[in-house]
Amino acid sequence: MEARVDNTVVLIPSYNEARTIGSIVRDITALGFSVLVIDDGSADKTQKEALDNGAMVIRNKENLGKGGSIREGIGYVLNKMSYKWMILMDGDGQHHPEDIPFLIEAASRPDRVDIIVGNRMHETKTMPTIRYLTNKLTSWIISMLCGQKIPDTQCGFRLLRVDPLKNMNLTSDRYDIETEMLLEGAKMGLKIKSVSIRTIYGNEESQIHPVHDTVRFFGIIIRNLFGDGS
Repeated sequence: MEARVDNTVVLIPSYNEARTIGSIVRDITALGFSVLVIDDGSADKTQKEALDNGAMVIRNKENLGKGGSIREGIGYVLNKMSYKWMILMDGDGQHHPEDIPFLIEAASRPDRVDIIVGNRMHETKTMPTIRYLTNKLTSWIISMLCGQKIPDTQCGFRLLRVDPLKNMNLTSDRYDIETEMLLEGAKMGLKIKSVSIRTIYGNEESQIHPVHDTVRFFGIIIRNLFGDGS
């Protein structure tokens, strides 16, 4: 089944994003999509801003991390909703809601596809150098392991078919869940495509920690290569 406005939900994990989440939700709902925000124990008005602008909200009592929030949102969609597709995007304003139709279009082409990943690597002038270098390396490694070319494996803006998520063994609590999804999907034989998107890098403080998250990344690689495959 192709992705459409009526069968796709947008999932946004958010932590202290009151400054941006309202306008993001408003722009997405203006396109006709339903939005589910996971407020990951925010200390600000993230929940209120999301609700006031038309989103459904699940609020965590404590901070679970991006991966934990995404896993919680996936579980809710699988068990409580009937959507066939899910879009993941960040709540800090780095992803453009106006780019959502590009993801939807990529999933509507004749050749079957299960995961569409945003690709920011065609325009990297504003990308921080350490993020650019890390992304190039990790994307090369993950592409090799997946047996599919994925130019921007670390991009959190992506469209996924919901049904295969039932069988993904996702355990990550942090940003490495984006890598874990691709590796799990490839093991299941899912077809992964990429589509160009825009990304804004402003003055926001990144939640990514290069050393810690790189260690987590290689931990996932080791588990994928030498784990029990469960």
